[in-house]
Amino acid sequence: MRRTFILIIIVLQVLNSTAQTNDQEQIRKFYDLALTQGKSYDWLNYLSNQIGGRLSGSVQAEQAVNYTRAELDSLGLDRVWLQPVMVPKWVRGTPEFAYLESKPGYTSNIPICALGGSVATPPGGVKAEVVEVQSLEELETLGQERIKGKIVFFNRPMDPRLLNTFQAYGGAVDQRSSGAAQAARYGAVGVIVRSMNLRLDDYPHTGSTNYGDLPEKDRIPAAAISTNGAEFLSTTLKLNPEVQFYFKLNCKQLEDVQSYNVIGEIRGSTKPEEIMVVGGHLDSWDLGDGAHDDGAGCVQSMEVLRLLKKSGYKPKRTIRVVLFMNEENGLRGGRKYAAEAEQKGEKHVFALESDAGGFTPRGFGFDSSDADFEKIAGWESLFEPYLSDHFIRGGGGADIRPLKKEGMVLAGLRPDSQRYFAHHHAQNDTFEHVNRRELELGAAAMTSLIYLADKYELGSIGN
Repeated sequence: MRRTFILIIIVLQVLNSTAQTNDQEQIRKFYDLALTQGKSYDWLNYLSNQIGGRLSGSVQAEQAVNYTRAELDSLGLDRVWLQPVMVPKWVRGTPEFAYLESKPGYTSNIPICALGGSVATPPGGVKAEVVEVQSLEELETLGQERIKGKIVFFNRPMDPRLLNTFQAYGGAVDQRSSGAAQAARYGAVGVIVRSMNLRLDDYPHTGSTNYGDLPEKDRIPAAAISTNGAEFLSTTLKLNPEVQFYFKLNCKQLEDVQSYNVIGEIRGSTKPEEIMVVGGHLDSWDLGDGAHDDGAGCVQSMEVLRLLKKSGYKPKRTIRVVLFMNEENGLRGGRKYAAEAEQKGEKHVFALESDAGGFTPRGFGFDSSDADFEKIAGWESLFEPYLSDHFIRGGGGADIRPLKKEGMVLAGLRPDSQRYFAHHHAQNDTFEHVNRRELELGAAAMTSLIYLADKYELGSIGN
């Protein structure tokens, strides 16, 4: 009996060793293909330099839909299609303008940009004294008496002590997303928000602001100010609290228009009803060309399916790439995809999103059950040779979150984040700031994770 037990243990060890060797070889193949025959960088070059910024509802967004659909068609996938979705159409208009007036006739120009969804200023612009605050709560402390008729300047920086820069972003972004709505309730005539950027530079960073249920007639214009501009304004206010700030925005919210999610799939060989998604968002802000946010995630996701086919791997489950529309100012694409999947009774077991830039991949974050994460943790050694073995709890992305159900696994690629917010939503989010090798390493890491999740049937929905 003892000999039989020992023999079983030995056989299991041999089988596990053989499986790991096969996984190592398959993953090595993905990396070799990505680094020598990769297509992601070329795709990103076209999206960035031939199409440019792809704000929802724009001509460029439509061009991006047509381009990526054609490229997916060329890969010989089992199916490629467009999923209609109605999206908001906000336009920036002519460039914004602002200055600080220390005394009549003495002005300094300040770099600003309208926040997405902001209303325009009156035709002559807005000029008023400025009250600087560090938080939404401070508005209540100051009250209407000290805010009415003034421009509120939100100047809470991202916390530089936090190595997780997304955590630093989360700790500061409420002033951008809700500042205008809250300041309007106290009679402010406009809002200026410090850009979500850890670096001191002259690039204002846009992003959505949300007025909530505030009546349209009560909405006030909102703009981001560059970090250098914020430092200058704050210092000047300390010296002279009565300085005047002027800014002019020309933006406008138009009627919703029809756009599309772009979808392609490789049908599963043995469990086609179980669906695994990999994706990013095709729309971007309009100041740069959206190379890091999120052109990189889109082309990496497309590359995952290309690498699977090129390597000869035949997935058991259906692998689907989804390029979501309207993540930046509405999340309509992610919600539409999830709603239609629910309506059709589709069984999604795993979803991976890349929406943190095309920088060097460090690992993945996971939203999963304890049992699934234990399985995932066992794969870290396979990613260690590629320095992408930092696996943590907590992951996914905005577009795939509406898909979440009990037993499903959500994952997010985690690239090195230290440079990301120097480009996020700004004019310098451009193709020349993406390193080809870093982008390709991310695509290879994503393909490897998709391969393992398919082979070992990650996601208890499918078990």
